[in-house]
Amino acid sequence: MFLTCMETVTKELVSWMRGHESSVFSISVHASGKYAITTSSDTAQLWDLDTFQRKRKLNILRSVGIQKVFFLPLSNTILSCFKDNSIFAWECDTLFCKYQLPAPPESSSILYKVFAVTRDGRILAAGGKSNHLHLWCLEARQLFRIIQMPTKVRAIRHLEFLPDSFDAGSNQVLGVLSQDGIMRFINIQTCKLLFEIGSLDEGISSSAISPHGRYIASIMENGSLNIYSVQALTQEINKPPPPLVKVIEDLPKNKLSSSDLKRKVTSGRVQQPAKSRESKIQTRILKQDLTGDFESKKNELPDGLNKKRLQILLKGYGEYPTKYRMFIWRSLLQLPENHTAFSSLIDKGTHVAFLNLQKKYPIKSRKLLRVLQRTLSALAHWSVIFSDTPYLPLLAFPFVKLFQNNQLICFEVIATLIINWCQHWFEYFPNPPINILSMIENVLAFHDKELLQHFIDHDITSQLYAWPLLETVFSEVLTREEWLKLFDNIFSNHPSFLLMTVVAYNMCSRAPLLNCNLKDDFEFFFHHRNNLDINVVIRQVYHLMETTPTDIHPDSMLNVFVALTKGQYPVFNQYPKFIVDYQTQEQERIRNDELDYLRERQTVEDMQAKVDQQRVEDEAWYQKQELLRQAEETRREMLLQEEEKMIQQRQRLAAVKRELKVKEMHLQDAARRRFLKLQQDQREMELRRLDDEIGRKVYMRDQEIAATARDLEMRQLELESQKRLYEKNLTENQEAVAKEMRADADAYRRKVDLEEHMFHKLIEAGETQSQKTQKWKEAEGKELRLKSAKKASALSDASRKWFLKQEINAAVEHAENPCHKEEPRFQNEQEDSSCLPRTSQLNDSSEMDPSTQISLNRRAVEWDTTGQNLIEKVRNLRQRLTAQARHRCQTPHLLAA
Repeated sequence: MFLTCMETVTKELVSWMRGHESSVFSISVHASGKYAITTSSDTAQLWDLDTFQRKRKLNILRSVGIQKVFFLPLSNTILSCFKDNSIFAWECDTLFCKYQLPAPPESSSILYKVFAVTRDGRILAAGGKSNHLHLWCLEARQLFRIIQMPTKVRAIRHLEFLPDSFDAGSNQVLGVLSQDGIMRFINIQTCKLLFEIGSLDEGISSSAISPHGRYIASIMENGSLNIYSVQALTQEINKPPPPLVKVIEDLPKNKLSSSDLKRKVTSGRVQQPAKSRESKIQTRILKQDLTGDFESKKNELPDGLNKKRLQILLKGYGEYPTKYRMFIWRSLLQLPENHTAFSSLIDKGTHVAFLNLQKKYPIKSRKLLRVLQRTLSALAHWSVIFSDTPYLPLLAFPFVKLFQNNQLICFEVIATLIINWCQHWFEYFPNPPINILSMIENVLAFHDKELLQHFIDHDITSQLYAWPLLETVFSEVLTREEWLKLFDNIFSNHPSFLLMTVVAYNMCSRAPLLNCNLKDDFEFFFHHRNNLDINVVIRQVYHLMETTPTDIHPDSMLNVFVALTKGQYPVFNQYPKFIVDYQTQEQERIRNDELDYLRERQTVEDMQAKVDQQRVEDEAWYQKQELLRQAEETRREMLLQEEEKMIQQRQRLAAVKRELKVKEMHLQDAARRRFLKLQQDQREMELRRLDDEIGRKVYMRDQEIAATARDLEMRQLELESQKRLYEKNLTENQEAVAKEMRADADAYRRKVDLEEHMFHKLIEAGETQSQKTQKWKEAEGKELRLKSAKKASALSDASRKWFLKQEINAAVEHAENPCHKEEPRFQNEQEDSSCLPRTSQLNDSSEMDPSTQISLNRRAVEWDTTGQNLIEKVRNLRQRLTAQARHRCQTPHLLAA
């Protein structure tokens, strides 16, 4: 994570500040504007805003966490608040722990989330997820009050004190923004609810109060921005200042309990805590000292400081503490901090007299240059004389460098310096202040006539030995530390102290000055640093302030210190107005004449520039044409050369292509050979595999053939046995048929014999019948014989058909079930269960491997073929047997015929 520092006027990026690993949720700037503290959840870092470099870093345990780290107003103390409710105070320069606040009472213990501090840095308000507010006295380092908010308040989201013009920084009104979006303003002393802003329907998300406490800006939860006027909201805020006679309450010596500290916020009568007898508050009344009232009032400064005490401190230590110097200066000068008036001056922009300031005063730091330019412009807008004051940048530069992070303070310090310590400087404008230089010369003549006579002898005037020191306010001849120490004393004393410092500086440098004889040496001496102890100079100044006679003392001719007025800055017109006006008019006239001259010269220059440009363009055109022609010839030559190079490159390219083509052919040939070899190797491997497969199948075929041969031999034996059985049955059938045929033949012969006998009788009885009747009888006899022959033939055919049908059925059944042994058809025995059908054996082969399955299927096909052949042989055999039987059956008929 990083932070950016932006210029508010120009909106330019000034610097980047890196160092945080998590998001930054709090930034606190020191009152001097020199330091800043950035806070994240895991660390707090102290930055130097002059260099934008990290100065210190506060690391803590992740289990603790940081709530807020911020500067206390108008001090060098850093207050760090952690998530475990511990609060520490640190010294800004050394980061030394000054003190730690004790833990709050257990009866009203809350986790602090939000904090607020009064402008004087004496009271700390803390709140959190509760309706209780804790008020800490940072001077006594103890909890002095617990305020109970109304019951509607369950958590406090934001705390901020309302500034007041008459409370000297000890703010009494505290704004409390709760979870319901209402911001309530209470008096922390009376615990009275003064007024509130926001409502349940239109709640406040965040709020901020203007520096003078006149307005309250609030961002509402609906996104709108509301501006509230404090004066219109209540009349309890801007009360007149209290009287000088005050009632001081001494803190009780014994420790109060949490119930004694607790007060409730009320909108009516104020509730006071019950007072115990042991903790009775003692009251002391300060009586008004009428004689010393004016003197004490004169020495009283804002923020509770006393000028007399500061002067005593300064004389004792020689300078103010560095960490409190800016705070003391602001109190001594009684700066009003008129934000609105200063903003109006800044809004007027950069003054025309300082537009080109960087050309006359080249400053390396852009930020410092911008601040100087803005401050000088504000001074010029404040009073017109400062736009023509040539030494104003020299006078303002050391203060700008010192207060570059707080431009309001810078402007008011310079304005206060001009009003008080630069009195009568502009009466002889535009010349140096002769009257002021005369005062210095008179004091020098009184205290060191020899040195003054040395200056007169070498034609060295006060404009050389006094004015350079005044117009630069000693910034050229002193270091930063010496200059700060000197102005600690200047701001703490009468405005005549600055003039006495010029005299003291010359008197303390009298030895080297008396040795100078050339004017250049004197000029160099008063514009460069010299080996001089500033403490000696300051002591000499105080001595001169005390020993200078009244008639020549500058304090009799200079007014006492007058602070800037609040609200608006005073009108500065301590200069010869007619001279300034005349000079301004002359400058305006000169500026207008110069602008006219510049416009005319610009017109002439534009015309001359056009003529020159036309001439240059013409010359450039001709030169361009010549260059184009030369370039064209050059391009032709280059083109021819490129064509020749192209031809050569094409030839080389063709040669390279040929070489590449040959290489490609060689590579393709090699690849083809490798591919052919690979294919050959693969085919050889396939052939070897096929040979192995063929050998395995031949072996299996031989095994199957052997098994089939054995099966055929068994089948042949079965067929032989069946053949003998068939022959036996056939012989028996043939004998039965022959017997029947013989019986029929005998019956037929007997019948024929009977017919012949009857025929002979008829012939004998009717020899007389005609030839026709005889023939008819012969025909009838032939017909009878033919019928007898047909009947015998039909009987023989029926017997033969029955036999053939039985044989064919037996052969077909044997062909379908070749393993069954067929018994004679005249027996009723069952089939042998030991001979299983071939199909069942084939069905059991489903669990075999594919090669075995294929082999068995092949064998089954071979067996089926063998069975068909056997069936065909049996049929042929049966046909032969049938033919023989038919032939045998026809034999009796032939015999009978």
